[in-house]
Amino acid sequence: MAREGDATATRTKTKTPLVNPFLGGLAASAFSASFAEFCTIPLDTVKVRLQLRGASATATATTRGRGAGMLGTMRAVAAEEGIGALWKGITPGIHRQVLFGGLRIGLYEPVKTFYVGEEHVGDVPLHLKIAAGLTTGGIGIMVASPTDLVKVRMQAEGKLAPGTPKKYPSAVGAYGVIVRQEGLAALWTGLTPNIMRNSIVNAAELASYDQFKQSFLGVGMKDDVVTHIASALGAGFVACCVGSPVDVVKSRVMGDSTGKYKGFVDCVTKTLANEGPMAFYGGFLPNFARLGGWNVCMFLTLEQVRKLMRDNNIM
Repeated sequence: MAREGDATATRTKTKTPLVNPFLGGLAASAFSASFAEFCTIPLDTVKVRLQLRGASATATATTRGRGAGMLGTMRAVAAEEGIGALWKGITPGIHRQVLFGGLRIGLYEPVKTFYVGEEHVGDVPLHLKIAAGLTTGGIGIMVASPTDLVKVRMQAEGKLAPGTPKKYPSAVGAYGVIVRQEGLAALWTGLTPNIMRNSIVNAAELASYDQFKQSFLGVGMKDDVVTHIASALGAGFVACCVGSPVDVVKSRVMGDSTGKYKGFVDCVTKTLANEGPMAFYGGFLPNFARLGGWNVCMFLTLEQVRKLMRDNNIM
């Protein structure tokens, strides 16, 4: 006969969550991704400026020589345009993370479970983790690509001459400006490199975090903050190494409002011919600093939010 304490424990375990686990996972992912975006967008702005070096006819000293490195570029942007310029694109960045971050991270576990099968027991094979990351990255960016475009355009806009009006007066207004001047389809400019970049980076990021964490736990480390930070930094480095070349192309195609590039292949060809293969790793250090920092912020927040929601029976 079961004791009363056992019965209470059973009732607690079977209590219906306040929020559907799937929806709770999406909400936790969107919040964590948005928080990480706010914390690290100055590094992303610097990365975009460095990636566009040599591609923009209107480049300022910020992208042409003075302040050529990560810290130098950051100082130059702050000095020439004000400290707030480092947060250019934060509004579309948050839009992007709510959509893209929520979908790519929130769908990862359900898609991984779908690929491996409900009856699977034990660790998920690495190739299925990668497949799940590629899938959710592609789905997420197809929905969120317009927000990515606006974010890159706003980040790429340098200091304007006195009296010159901003091309994009606000994040919301930017969508309308692009549609009026370039057509509705222009919101999905650079979709091909964007899908390639974000599918690859998402797979590298989520699958490697999953794999690093599994390995660390397997050698006796605790499922705690130290393990999460180590796994996140490892994931950021892998994602940066794998995704930097296509990230450079994505930034250049999406930042091009003058028609310099006819598409993904044309951008690759012109960049390679004019600047050499190392141009595809332009902004690598700020890219890694940003991805590593972003992953640490996001995964730490995500792990804690999920734990809080589970402990309070929210999901």
